Amino acid sequence: MTLPQDLIEGRLLRRYKRFFADVEMPDGQVVTAHCPNTGSMRNCCEPGSRVWLTRSNNPKRKLAYTWELVETAPGKLACVNTSRPNHQVRAAIEAARIPELSGYSELASEVRYGEERSRIDLKLSGHGDWPDAWVEVKNVTLCEGGIGFFPDAVTSRGQKHLRELAAQVKQGDRAVLMFCVNHTGITEVRPADGIDPVYSQLLREVAGQGVEVLAWQADLARNREPAGAFDLVRPVPVRL
Repeated sequence: MTLPQDLIEGRLLRRYKRFFADVEMPDGQVVTAHCPNTGSMRNCCEPGSRVWLTRSNNPKRKLAYTWELVETAPGKLACVNTSRPNHQVRAAIEAARIPELSGYSELASEVRYGEERSRIDLKLSGHGDWPDAWVEVKNVTLCEGGIGFFPDAVTSRGQKHLRELAAQVKQGDRAVLMFCVNHTGITEVRPADGIDPVYSQLLREVAGQGVEVLAWQADLARNREPAGAFDLVRPVPVRL
C-alpha cells in the first residue's frame, strides 16, 4: 500500500478536540491538520514530536493537511491515521502476503453482520478448503518497552466486535482479529490489561473459543520510492 501524496515533515505543537493538530512547518508557518484518530493516542502526541503530513489538493476540504506519522522516540515511527489499517491489511491479503488468509477468491469490505448490528472490516470467501473468514482490523500504536498494547483507551465498541467474532465461530465460519502494528518499535502485542481489563479478558475468552488472533507489522519507511510505502511486511507474536 502506498500513499497518494508525498509526506511533509513538521513539528507537533498540540493535538486537541481529538480531530485537530497544530503543526509547525519547516518555514515556521503553523498549519492545522486533520487528526484522523478517535483514540487516546497515548505516547503518540507529545508536543515537540516530529510528524509527517500529507496535503490534499481538494478545494472542498476545510483542512488541507492530514496527520500521518509521528516519531515517538529517535528512529521509531507510528502511523496515527486510523483510516490506513484496513487498506494495509487488504493490500497484504490481496498480495497473498499473509499465509493464514491466503487462498480466498473474494474479498468484501464493510459487510453488515451479527446480532449487535456491526460491520466487519473485511470478509473473505471463496476458499476451496476453508469457510468464510470475518476479519476485524485494529490499529496498534501504543508502545511501551517494545511491547505493543491494545487498546489505548477503554473501548465498548471493541468489546462488541469480539462478541460478534465469537458468534461467527459458533456458526462454523472463521473469525480473525488482525492487529495492524503501525509502530516500528513494537516486537510483540499484548492486551492492555491496565487500560481496559474487560476487553483484555474478553479477548482471551474469545481466543479460547476459536477466534484467531494475528498481528502484522508495517514498514513505515519514509525515504524510499514510491513515497509513503506502508506495506505489512512481518508477523509479530501476540502474547495473551
